[in-house]
Amino acid sequence: MQNIPPVTRALLIANVLIFLLQQVADNFLVAHFALWPLDGSRLFDLGDGGVLRVAFEPWQLVSYGFLHGGLAHIAFNMLALWMFGAPVEQALGSRRYVLFYFVCVVGAALAQLVTIHFFKPEDFYPTLGASGGVFGIMLAYAMIYPTARIIMIFFPVPIPAPIAVIGYMAVELVLGVTGTQEGVAHFAHLGGAAAGFVLLRYWRAQALRRRG
Repeated sequence: MQNIPPVTRALLIANVLIFLLQQVADNFLVAHFALWPLDGSRLFDLGDGGVLRVAFEPWQLVSYGFLHGGLAHIAFNMLALWMFGAPVEQALGSRRYVLFYFVCVVGAALAQLVTIHFFKPEDFYPTLGASGGVFGIMLAYAMIYPTARIIMIFFPVPIPAPIAVIGYMAVELVLGVTGTQEGVAHFAHLGGAAAGFVLLRYWRAQALRRRG
């Protein structure tokens, strides 16, 4: 962990610690800090015979990004955060990296809320996971290091980072539009990447104006 930049290291530690806390108080944390849809409130089964009324709260736009649905979920997200977050933080600097990460997390949350509100209003389930921030970081990696190559878990051949990331986003879009892999927030992933793309383009435009 010593060679990992400070913000990426802090995010990794925070996610792991909160995941461990979930093993003790999972339902309580999900009820209060997962991202719930905008449309009213519902009763949530706590699993111990009790129920709690849950609804969207503003802090959930960030807090949901530190909860995970299982060991595989957090393992994938933390592996990607470790692989891509460190070089992106080194390129952006810690201050901008913090802002970038949380803009992606919030952008993913907003995309998920809009998707459920307009296209799946009958669905009322929590969204959780760092994937929105991670997808933004993956996109940033591809934009900052376009000559780098990535080996995907499901395609173990080195692929140029931009092609790998764009291909992954295309798969997410198809899965989201077709409704494949229900229970996976595909449009949240894409929303995180889109928010990151807009912020990076904004920063680049600012830099060009200063040079001009």
